[in-house]
Amino acid sequence: MAASPGPAGGAAAGAVHGSGPFGLAFDSGLEIKTRSVEQTLLPLVSQITTLINHKDNTKKSDKTLQAIQRVGQAVNLAVGRFVKVGEAIANENWDLKEEISIACIEAKQAGETIAALTDMSSLNRPESDGQITIFTDKTGVIKAARLLLSSVTKVLLLADRVVIKQIIRSRNKVLATMERLEKVNNFQEFVQIFSQFGNEMVEFAHLTGDRQNDLKDEKKKAKMAAARAVLEKCTMMLLTASKTCLRHPNCESAHKNKEGVFDRMKVALDKVIEIVTECKPNGETDISSISIFTGIKEFKMNIETLRENLYFQSKETLSAMLDALLERTEDFTDCAYTSHEHRERILELSAQARMELQQLISVWIEAQRKKTKSIDEELELAILKISHSLNELKKELHSTAVQLAADLVKYHADHVVLKALKLTGVEGNLEGLAEYACKLSEQKERLVETCRLLRHVSGTEPLEITCIHAEETFQVTGQQIISAAETLTLHPSSKIAKENLDVFCEAWESQISDMLTLLREINDVFEGRRGEKYGYLSLPKPMEQAKIAKLGLKLGLLTSDANCEIEKWEDQENEVVRYGRNMSSMAYSLYLFTRGEGPIKTSQDLIHQLEVFAEEGLKLASSVQAFSKQLKDDDKLMLLLEINKLVPLCHQLQAVTKTPLQNQVFLKVDKSITKTRCIMATLVQLLSLCYKLLKKIQMENNR
Repeated sequence: MAASPGPAGGAAAGAVHGSGPFGLAFDSGLEIKTRSVEQTLLPLVSQITTLINHKDNTKKSDKTLQAIQRVGQAVNLAVGRFVKVGEAIANENWDLKEEISIACIEAKQAGETIAALTDMSSLNRPESDGQITIFTDKTGVIKAARLLLSSVTKVLLLADRVVIKQIIRSRNKVLATMERLEKVNNFQEFVQIFSQFGNEMVEFAHLTGDRQNDLKDEKKKAKMAAARAVLEKCTMMLLTASKTCLRHPNCESAHKNKEGVFDRMKVALDKVIEIVTECKPNGETDISSISIFTGIKEFKMNIETLRENLYFQSKETLSAMLDALLERTEDFTDCAYTSHEHRERILELSAQARMELQQLISVWIEAQRKKTKSIDEELELAILKISHSLNELKKELHSTAVQLAADLVKYHADHVVLKALKLTGVEGNLEGLAEYACKLSEQKERLVETCRLLRHVSGTEPLEITCIHAEETFQVTGQQIISAAETLTLHPSSKIAKENLDVFCEAWESQISDMLTLLREINDVFEGRRGEKYGYLSLPKPMEQAKIAKLGLKLGLLTSDANCEIEKWEDQENEVVRYGRNMSSMAYSLYLFTRGEGPIKTSQDLIHQLEVFAEEGLKLASSVQAFSKQLKDDDKLMLLLEINKLVPLCHQLQAVTKTPLQNQVFLKVDKSITKTRCIMATLVQLLSLCYKLLKKIQMENNR
């Protein structure tokens, strides 16, 4: 399960993995089981398809027959495991039981058919002349594979509905307990209810965390990360704010502070449900305007279509697009914090873009009248000129926003205003409170404005979400710090009021720190350090693609073998099993990469995955070595020989990842996948041997 949403989550996502109930590691069970079996099953079906596509005149060697039979058996075993999970889901969800059960029966039938058609054990015997196999009934295997994919998809979709229902039920439980917490006025009762609330929030965190990891849409993933970050931080705020209210029941600022926390949590809970169910309450639509960078990208795509089709766009549409885009630059030119130089340059580039569009339209009209080489060249030049102007505008906007944000974060890094508010609070200094509350409000407005500008230049939708999250956090937390400071100033000796102010100040400081991460990610996107495509785009030759795909197919088989070995172990939390499972999961991601699929998209992703895979292999070796100390000499020697194969392979893979590419992408990928395959083959042997030796120890101990 992926741990990080990458650029999607940005600073918001980072907060989700911290301490507290939303930082706990947990597997909800249902999604984990279905995902695990799905990962085992689907590659096997693709391997069956590959084997089906062999040429009829291909020599049916023993090796080929064994491979076909092995895949067929692996598919049938994986189907069996999948069906067990499906049946368990059906038994727990009576409203979907019939649909799931039918799909499970279909999957089971398909698995058995594939196993029968790929059974080559008796093919060379004389009595096997009439036997129906993959060689005599390709259509049967294809039908079975299709039925299997169809039934598996049905079960997964139905299981997905179950997960959504679980999340909604969990959210409803949290809301109901929150209502009780809002009304409670007895400290002892509050402690009891908050304990229940904490457990419910942990459950909600587990469910939504798994859901976040499974989301394919990076924008939704970023939204989920932001909502979960709010819930994590607000859980601690709710505790101290509620305790302060109970301690000072007649304090208006304490009640205002607490209400702010409850309101924000309710909004975040609703946001999670919107993402999960993919629908907004009362049919609302997303009315947030697109960023300037997105607008420029769309505008450039539209003018570039003129190269192919002079009639695809209307002049009015392009003019309206540019007007809307340049209108949004007023967020920069109207901002009180934008320097005079930046403002003048933005206005100049905006005017230039308008002028060049008019020039483009003139040439465009002329090109529609007559088709000549000189007109085509003029049109191309006009397109290039306006594209260049918009690129210059992008640079200027990026420079303005990033410089403002960097200066602001640096200036407020020492948190002088927060320290002053804490001091005025414990001194009961109302005049000082008014002065520093005003300063914090000014700081808040400037940060909010800067986040709005950063959103325009963020470069990706997930980073836009992170900018919006930062803006909302500063807006809300700034007000809450002031109300918490007011409560402390009115009750300067109150320990709980002081603790409450500390909690809100920490949230503010954390968000300031997250801004640095956000700025780095925005710069990475702008400078092209993110999104470098690596997969088959870097392997242009069909022969190279075919070789990598073949290596990947073997790697896919080895992950299936490893999963089968892992499932034998009764203690699934055993260190050897844990490291083995992690390695198998990473190898599966690498297998998907060889097919141009899966989570590995960039060279950085691939290298990082290989580095982590090698490290996990070394950890497994250490764990197995520790286990070997329990063994007798002969058994110990046998195990150490296998370890001595694994460790050098892991070191060799680490060396490959550190080798510069030097335009030899294919060679590096080829070496990496080959080494990974060798490591996985050794892993399968190690898991099998460790299991047998562990059973041997247990039998001897039971005598």
